[in-house]
Amino acid sequence: MTHEAIEATEVPPPWALLAELSHGCPLRCAYCSNPIDLVGRSDELTAAQWADVFRQAAGLGVVQSHLSGGEPLLRRDLTEIVAAADGAGIYTQLVTSGVGLHERRLAALTAAGLRSVQLSVQHADPTAAELIAGARAFEAKERAARLVREADLPLGLNVVLHRANLAALDELVELGLAWGAERIELANTQFYGWALRNRDVLLPDRAQIAEAFESVERWRSRLAGRMDLVWVAPDYIDGTAKPCMGGWGAVSLTVAPDGTVYPCPAAAALPGLDPPNVRDHALEWIWRDSKAFTLYRGEEWMRDPCRSCELRTKDFGGCRCQAYALTGDATRTDPACRLSPDHALVRDLVDRPRGAAVPVAAPAYAYRTPPSPSK
Repeated sequence: MTHEAIEATEVPPPWALLAELSHGCPLRCAYCSNPIDLVGRSDELTAAQWADVFRQAAGLGVVQSHLSGGEPLLRRDLTEIVAAADGAGIYTQLVTSGVGLHERRLAALTAAGLRSVQLSVQHADPTAAELIAGARAFEAKERAARLVREADLPLGLNVVLHRANLAALDELVELGLAWGAERIELANTQFYGWALRNRDVLLPDRAQIAEAFESVERWRSRLAGRMDLVWVAPDYIDGTAKPCMGGWGAVSLTVAPDGTVYPCPAAAALPGLDPPNVRDHALEWIWRDSKAFTLYRGEEWMRDPCRSCELRTKDFGGCRCQAYALTGDATRTDPACRLSPDHALVRDLVDRPRGAAVPVAAPAYAYRTPPSPSK
């Protein structure tokens, strides 16, 4: 396609990049949204290849990148990767379990241009956190939070909420205050990857969600101006399709550890995308013209009720990955939407009797397994 033709399509530039540096991780969280088929360490992009990705991304318009995984601290060349992103003019946030972060390493990352840290937290109680994560990491997280604050970097906590920790929401906010967090993202589980495999034990009931949201509202009133509390809505329960990634191929792109590029982190599960790789194609072509990014961009792909719905410019038809996971057809209306003809699939899951919340002392999780060493 010529440059003039590209301009004529008026595809808006991306501003965000999720850089999945590695699928390796010291934790085995049952709610992990990484794909079931994880990329092995031997297939990861090199630091030089990541530097080229950041240069191309900045040229497209990207200004912010989450350096994530898995666990990005497993990369011995992480400082070099951070420096490359910073050199390209991209703001970097490290998304980490905190395991492996020590004073000298954080100092090197900060000197290389790291701007902020987002720390995952599974529970406010160390024993419960260990059971959810499938690994002992609470002390490492606490130490990491202290180091980040001492380094005067902005600290955010990322808490994935589910049946086993929603009742501890007050304690989780108190933990964030004690650790000096400026922001807590309270993200109700999105059921992709490992989380989808564990949905039956992770999915809360309506009463749990209602009580937790009331707690969030109380804390927002108390902490106004002191801490930002972000509530990521549980779309299974509230009946409103989430505006996934601001629309397909609209604002963000995800680069997997092996260089495969997706419109969102969960899209690896979708058939027929033919996802391109940065080893083979320029990022500009991938963003503007590849099948993976154009297949569900805009509204032409929509069928009713989305096509004629006034919400289509707000929720963009909902999540394609969720539509596929629940119906086997990525073009159908997201069943999380109460207007979807398939909404009963979600409603029946939510309203299925479950009894008391799953005891964290006796979880029945299918824990995330590490990438195959043969890859």
